[in-house]
Amino acid sequence: MDTAGTPRVLVIGLDPYRVPGPWNPEPAARAVEAGLAKFAEHGVGVASCMIGLDGSDDVDVVVANALRAHPWECVTVGGGLRHSDDQVELLERIINLVRRHAPDAAIAFNSSPDTTYEAAARWIG
Repeated sequence: MDTAGTPRVLVIGLDPYRVPGPWNPEPAARAVEAGLAKFAEHGVGVASCMIGLDGSDDVDVVVANALRAHPWECVTVGGGLRHSDDQVELLERIINLVRRHAPDAAIAFNSSPDTTYEAAARWIG
């Protein structure tokens, strides 16, 4: 999802539709969309980079391409990547990709999809 204006914030998170397991991804997907909509409400451009845990992504390539797409002011990493001990290695890979491909960007962490804008707003001017 890209909102109006030049993207200033990249949000990296898990694609709820590509997280394995017996669960309903719809509530999470709606929460992510609502969280991203707050950027437009505040006139801040945003892009998202949603990765799957189903093995369908080359995560390094997908994330690196997104990080190189614009000069980001802030990269926000979603809670789904941080709240699971099973995803520690993936989180480390993503943080190191941010450091490598967007070294001037602030790194922010949301506590839930609906606090994504607030997390980024702490770091953007």
